[in-house]
Amino acid sequence: MTDPSNPAAPSPTIPLRRRLLAKDSFGRRLLLGVLLYIICSTAFFATTSRNRIVEHTPYNHYALLADSWLHGRLDMRGPPPPYAGGNDFAKHGDKWYVSFPPFPAVWLMPWVKLGGVVENVRDGQAFLWLAGVGPAGLWLVLERLRRREYSQRSEPTNFILASLFALGTVYWFTAVQGTVWFAAHVVAVALGAFLLLASIEARNPVVAGLLLGFAFLTRPNMLPMGLVFVAEAFRMSLAGGFPSVRGGRLSLVYETLRALRWKSFLWKLTLFSIPLAAILALSLLHNHARFGNPFEFGHEHLAIGWRARIDKWGLFSYHYLARNLSVVLAGLPFISKVPSGLQINVHGLALWVTTPFYLWLLWPKKGGWLVVVLTITAAAVALPGLLYQNTGWMQFGYRFSNDFALMLFVLLALGGRRFGWLFRIAALLAVVINGFGAVTFDRQQFSRFYFTETSQKTLFQPD
Repeated sequence: MTDPSNPAAPSPTIPLRRRLLAKDSFGRRLLLGVLLYIICSTAFFATTSRNRIVEHTPYNHYALLADSWLHGRLDMRGPPPPYAGGNDFAKHGDKWYVSFPPFPAVWLMPWVKLGGVVENVRDGQAFLWLAGVGPAGLWLVLERLRRREYSQRSEPTNFILASLFALGTVYWFTAVQGTVWFAAHVVAVALGAFLLLASIEARNPVVAGLLLGFAFLTRPNMLPMGLVFVAEAFRMSLAGGFPSVRGGRLSLVYETLRALRWKSFLWKLTLFSIPLAAILALSLLHNHARFGNPFEFGHEHLAIGWRARIDKWGLFSYHYLARNLSVVLAGLPFISKVPSGLQINVHGLALWVTTPFYLWLLWPKKGGWLVVVLTITAAAVALPGLLYQNTGWMQFGYRFSNDFALMLFVLLALGGRRFGWLFRIAALLAVVINGFGAVTFDRQQFSRFYFTETSQKTLFQPD
């Protein structure tokens, strides 16, 4: 029987299993999210190398940072361990530091505490357990967009899109590495997915601000993702939505500002800004305590072979743009006289090669507010990587795309273009290509498939 005061209420006699699996129920979304996490985690564990699961990685910087914190220090408890080969550690004065943005080390603190010694911590395995969270979070984002009728994609299509994020992009090879550079992407993708979820319709300002702060402390160039929340808070604070005005752009701006409920808008921004500002302030204090400068996080002190170019051009510069774009747009495998006959430069393959269905983003069928906002935000997040002093080297494909790939997938869903047979072929090809990368990259037995030139100067096939 139904509740006579609420005819829409489900009957208490309906079995729990049916209620959990009812269309558009929270239980169904949660169960499918867990299923997606299990599928992704199974694929990631199956394609990672055994030593990543049973041993610590050679570049366990986050475990070393967690160890420093547990011993009440900001610097490392001595020089870098020999197995790390001195790779990407910062030296300031007579002290050594892990200069990577620190939030991923929080995840490893209980692992280090339980392990007692850093070398007992299987850091690669620890990040593998997190790798399925991001795709599951993307699934929830796509479903919220469908249920709120911003997207016309079906539930099965959204599940497939979230799966393709995990297995049809460079996220797959990223997820199975476990080393410091790739572990940061795994954490950032998980944070970014739930940040988008909290930002849609500005539903959770405090959560969104907190997650954006954590994302900044993981991958700083993801800070522009806050634009999504701000834009959505603006839209949701408009009385009656965007006004329809025929008197030109100035009239439209005027009427839009008149329709804005400023109190509501500013309240949402305040709730969003408080946790974000607190985390940013903590980051500045952390930098100052270590390096005497609140705006210096440590990469300026890296003891690396290309120190001279950083001193000359800085960590970010227009000088690097052409080189980075050449990898993003033109990185191709080439025929070589090695036994494999085919090699991939470890600067990485082009974005459209590893994920050919990204090309569908070039001609969306539908536009709208969210499409514009997400396009601008994705570009803003991508720009620092394009101006950075290296290409992401060493990599199978352009790993910095993990920073904005979530938004590209949401744009695929919102674009409304039919996913026909050609898209399906591109998706299948993407899974095969990225599966190859996950299984072969940074594996000694498959080194013949990769061209490595340690000066970082050779981008394309040598003569």
